[in-house]
Amino acid sequence: MEGVDYVNTFIAVADDCPVTRGTPPPLKPDTPSVAARTYQMIADHPYGFTAGDVIFTVFADRRGIPRGERAQARAEFYAKGQPCLRASDLGKRYGWGVHADADGRVALYGMQTAEYAELATGRWRGAEIATTKAMRRARRSR
Repeated sequence: MEGVDYVNTFIAVADDCPVTRGTPPPLKPDTPSVAARTYQMIADHPYGFTAGDVIFTVFADRRGIPRGERAQARAEFYAKGQPCLRASDLGKRYGWGVHADADGRVALYGMQTAEYAELATGRWRGAEIATTKAMRRARRSR
């Protein structure tokens, strides 16, 4: 597992998130943003990928890295520290919480949903999970 993966953890939206419900990031067909690509990959395959899979695939797709070169590129990519999904605009700006299951695979929950409310309590389907928050959009004023 890369240093960006979580297990049995819920990343709640940032305290300064400007929306009150999960909103898909705008999709520009020619040049989708990192947030739009990340959203699409996780939303289309809930619990199908780890955070490390998602972060690297978005990076590789944006740079046009051929499939045959991705194993080496992934090793090089994760040889340096990389931001995790706590830094994603999905939780900072668009109102999506991210749940990582026991295998580290991730799914999105809009902050208006009953599932989000349950996950935010530190419980998921009767089991205790860790909780953290997405990073704030802006620095706190002093």
